[in-house]
Amino acid sequence: MSQPAEGTPVATPTTSPTRADERPRRRSQPRRPRARQARVMIRKVGPWSVLKLSLLFYLCVMAVIVGAFVILYGILSAVGLIDSLTSLIRQLGFGEDFEINGDWLFSRGIAVGIAMAILWSLINVFVAFLYNLISDLVGGIEVTLSERR
Repeated sequence: MSQPAEGTPVATPTTSPTRADERPRRRSQPRRPRARQARVMIRKVGPWSVLKLSLLFYLCVMAVIVGAFVILYGILSAVGLIDSLTSLIRQLGFGEDFEINGDWLFSRGIAVGIAMAILWSLINVFVAFLYNLISDLVGGIEVTLSERR
């Protein structure tokens, strides 16, 4: 065979890639560790914890509802709907001295809201006691906890 002239490009033989070369290399990439998981049984619920959390939750709900009614009452009063409703009730025969008193309404609303928050908190404590009794028989609730990665 003759040698190619100087400056002439020479083709070098290439090998075709094998199937192993075509696959992505998984071993060179760092593997993400799997999230740890733990299976836990909830056997007892503390009634005191339930009472504290329930009271806080229901009092917050009551505050939001009373706040919404205060805003609604203010808007209706500014529009004049409260006065119109008062005059309509007077015309229906409930007495000429009938008046819608916002202070009376909201003081009673707050009292009823506090009473309902206490009542529902006590109902939640009762349910916690029932859960504790039933979990002794059944074994509780199984929960799987896992870490975020």
